[in-house]
Amino acid sequence: MENTLLIGLSRQMTLERQIDVISNNVANVNTNGFKADNSLFQEYLMPVAHADNFVGRDRVFSYVQDRATWRDLSAGSTENTGNPLDIAIDGKAFLAVQTPAGERYTRNGSLQINAQGQLTTVDGNLVLGSNGPIVFQQNDRDIVISPEGTITVREGLNTLQDAVRGKLRIASFAQPQKLQKEGANLYSAPAGVVAQTDTASRLRQGFIEKSNVNSVTEMSRMIEVTRTYQQIASTLQQQGDMRKNALDKLADVPN
Repeated sequence: MENTLLIGLSRQMTLERQIDVISNNVANVNTNGFKADNSLFQEYLMPVAHADNFVGRDRVFSYVQDRATWRDLSAGSTENTGNPLDIAIDGKAFLAVQTPAGERYTRNGSLQINAQGQLTTVDGNLVLGSNGPIVFQQNDRDIVISPEGTITVREGLNTLQDAVRGKLRIASFAQPQKLQKEGANLYSAPAGVVAQTDTASRLRQGFIEKSNVNSVTEMSRMIEVTRTYQQIASTLQQQGDMRKNALDKLADVPN
């Protein structure tokens, strides 16, 4: 296979990967707490060409490698919903939740109370407090979540004293880029990545953190990547046509 074709195919493979990443970002532009992914590429220089037909010394060939995907962990914009069960995090922390697969972490602060009185995410995962899941009583009202995560309520209609229902577990990580994404906005901590109690972040009740995807930027990137892919495909097609024409002329034996 010719060097031009190899280089073109390596570039097309990375562009396909980039399109997948951008498409996923665009699909989650309205997902609460979603963090955008970005592709990281690296140039690979091959010192010796497989097809050496140059005049003079061999040349170094430049290929493109899909090095990794990195996550933009910057905070998304916040929206005032007025819902007492919505919370946004000012800081780098995550909410700890319990899923069937184990403990996970999320920035999606759109919460609700299930039929058992437990505080859950909209996906049904239990929101964890310092002493386990947060559970409300049937006659609880006027839910207040403090900036530190303490949840207080008024019990019944005649009780004026606040009752504490727990304190949310707010966790942070020394190396959050090592967290593994599961679905749109859940993260698991791999071996060696330990959740630490976060005391610097603050919660804002009645607000929700939106996705940090910039739809205009992502669409511009999508157009740019698509054009580059088409240009490479056109170049490869021209190379193929030139090769075909050369073979046709060689086969055209004069009478």
